[in-house]
Amino acid sequence: MRRLALVLAVFWLTLALSGCGFQLRGSYQLPADLERVAINAPQFSEFAEQARQRFTLAGAELVEQGDVVRIDILGDRLSRRTLSLSASGQVAEYELIYTVDYRLIKRNGATRNLQVEVFRDYQDDPNFALAKTRERELLVAEMREQAAQRMLRQVIAQLAEN
Repeated sequence: MRRLALVLAVFWLTLALSGCGFQLRGSYQLPADLERVAINAPQFSEFAEQARQRFTLAGAELVEQGDVVRIDILGDRLSRRTLSLSASGQVAEYELIYTVDYRLIKRNGATRNLQVEVFRDYQDDPNFALAKTRERELLVAEMREQAAQRMLRQVIAQLAEN
């Protein structure tokens, strides 16, 4: 009897969530203009590879050219600023800032320059330099992935504004 009640509860919860339009994060309803997209970027750009992967996973077909929406990745950069100092005056904590500048060119020729920024705090300890270097590399990779997700959402929102 309990098992039946649990199955019914899960069924009704699933029905209610799907009825209200709930979607798992990462699943996007692409606009028709974004079914085919061209992404241009500097050669060997790690962010560009992440962005291409994100758009492909969302269901977009990547093309080189044609009458499609075009995204020109103008550049990405990582900067940092000091958040706190230790008692000895050494930097104890940084804020990492990953910025991506890109240009969205719609099918009608309208152009818009956009930017994505991702922020993360990073604690630095000079006694563990090697471990902290690896941690920083992992943080930057996560920031790159998050920036690609934000870029996809921004592009979808921009195309919906038509």
